[in-house]
Amino acid sequence: MASIATSIQFSIQRSQFSSTSTFLCRAPANLVAFKSRSVAPRASGLELPPESGISPAPVGLSGNGLRSSGWSQLLRRRGSVDFPVTKAADADGLEIDISHGTSKPAKSFTERFPWLVTGFFFFTWYFLNVIFNILNKKVYNYFPYPYFVSVVHLLVGVVYCVISWGVGLPKRAPIDGELLAVLTPVAFCHALGHVMSNVSFAAVAVSFTHTIKALEPFFNAAASQFVLGHQIPLPLWLSLAPVVIGVSMASLTELSFNWLGFGSAMISNIAFTYRSIYSKKAMTGMDSTNVYAYISIIALLFCLPPAVLIEGPKLMQYGFTDAIAKVGLYKFLSDLFWIGMFYHLYNQVATNTLERVAPLTHAVGNVLKRVFVIGFSIVVFGNRISTQTGIGTLIAIAGVAIYSLIKANIEEQKR
Repeated sequence: MASIATSIQFSIQRSQFSSTSTFLCRAPANLVAFKSRSVAPRASGLELPPESGISPAPVGLSGNGLRSSGWSQLLRRRGSVDFPVTKAADADGLEIDISHGTSKPAKSFTERFPWLVTGFFFFTWYFLNVIFNILNKKVYNYFPYPYFVSVVHLLVGVVYCVISWGVGLPKRAPIDGELLAVLTPVAFCHALGHVMSNVSFAAVAVSFTHTIKALEPFFNAAASQFVLGHQIPLPLWLSLAPVVIGVSMASLTELSFNWLGFGSAMISNIAFTYRSIYSKKAMTGMDSTNVYAYISIIALLFCLPPAVLIEGPKLMQYGFTDAIAKVGLYKFLSDLFWIGMFYHLYNQVATNTLERVAPLTHAVGNVLKRVFVIGFSIVVFGNRISTQTGIGTLIAIAGVAIYSLIKANIEEQKR
């Protein structure tokens, strides 16, 4: 049958639908056909070309298949000759697929290109992480007070969360005493690991701290085996051997090595390991954004006392004045604000990113993130590393990658 272009305009009386509405429906050939039936002359508006060989006939539209929400239901087919409605347009002109009897909006850009959206999340995560590490280390070059800086990191994040709650993005989830008791150990481990990481960043090169923190999977496996009683497969233990060997090689010849930086990074690994253990017990129906906000608030309360006791007298005596004399008040305050903002944003984006991907992608992403941070820190700060340190770092990163891949595959098999 030749293509038929129809334009139907009809009026529905108030006595029939309680209001007067005018609809304009356009449909290409083989998409929409309505049953021919007798209607009032005003409803007839179908014109056919002479060469089609089809006699014009009054055309009507039954309101039974239309709902007030637009094209939310399949237009019901009636009569002996009809065609299924496969596509239509809503009131805003957006195409809707209703080929299977139910309305289904056309795929959005994010649905058509999910890999592009996920890639953007990874890029944002890495970018914010690299900027945070670089800016954080630059602050320590003229303001070496990691306990106070850790408080600033969490304080800016808490203010950000409170403002977000205030505008309803996201809506604040209620918390009770039971949930508070569950989240407190997680927040304590988060605070301890965060502070110790900053102590290490202030004491040694950023690249060396991240090399030490590559041992975190080893501590996770040990805690799972000996604390939680989970049996760790032999291949996982074997994959950790290159990590230990690589970190040992890098530490022996690291030019910026000192025991404060090394020891605090190791304590950070242990703290974050126990944070993971307690986090499993803190799984609730609350979304990750609210959970992280509450953890940040509680962790801030844990970080305040040591900052005041350990660094408070020095800060009041000469710490603030020396920093302001070196870079000026505006740059000092803006640097503190931005390191806190980047710290919170990269953690939040990391959570959102890892929720979008499979465990295997998660594992690879974590390894690549550490490679990016180490590489950029060496370039930006011009850190000199020995050949043995470079080889040891590469061996450690490769070991972490192998461990992550094996662990992800084991988790997939369990599922």
